[in-house]
Amino acid sequence: MTPNKTDTTIDEIHKVRCEISERFDGDVFAIAADAARRQAASDRPVWNPTTASGADLLKGSSDIKSPLPDAAG
Repeated sequence: MTPNKTDTTIDEIHKVRCEISERFDGDVFAIAADAARRQAASDRPVWNPTTASGADLLKGSSDIKSPLPDAAG
């Protein structure tokens, strides 16, 4: 069986994850701190929700309108 594009992409993701883990000796806190540092240095915008969770979206109390039809009809 010849690997398809998805298989090779997933293999590459696993390889990179292993390399990152090895670089930080598996310390997830160090990995997260490094990611936060790199994000801050990138000057790219980051979406910050106005609520503590996405629960408001599930309740329908958001101003964002769903593209899906209303279940009520």
